[in-house]
Amino acid sequence: MSDAADVLIEHCREAGQRITGPRRIIADVVAKADDHPDVTEIYRRVAAIDPGISLSTVYRTLKVFAATGLVERHSFAGGRVRIEPASDVHHDHLIDTESGAVIEFRSEEIELLQALVARELGFELTGHRLVLYGRPLAKVARRDLKR
Repeated sequence: MSDAADVLIEHCREAGQRITGPRRIIADVVAKADDHPDVTEIYRRVAAIDPGISLSTVYRTLKVFAATGLVERHSFAGGRVRIEPASDVHHDHLIDTESGAVIEFRSEEIELLQALVARELGFELTGHRLVLYGRPLAKVARRDLKR
């Protein structure tokens, strides 16, 4: 079990949730994921460890984890809900529209600009989500050369 999974399990206990064998495995898979997998991919990884864990158990467990703030669910354009462990450190996402890869980033300039825009419009910024979509520049340059 990874340290991150132990943290998920401990937070689950603090939220009053029972810690079952399947929840432990699902927590470990989510904690080790660095690619924002969807539920089907999480299930595939869980089933490789314990084929007895059903897809519905994975769905229910992730729903519990989300309700208790242990994981975040992201609905990026293109459909599938992606899962990542909740983080104390705010970050935004860039989606590679060709591969579907999710890249996390943090930009102090963007954070400051968002707060400035909110203030100029008469608001105090209390939260935000920023998702950028793009394709790798190298591929764009090759495509432009073919024209």
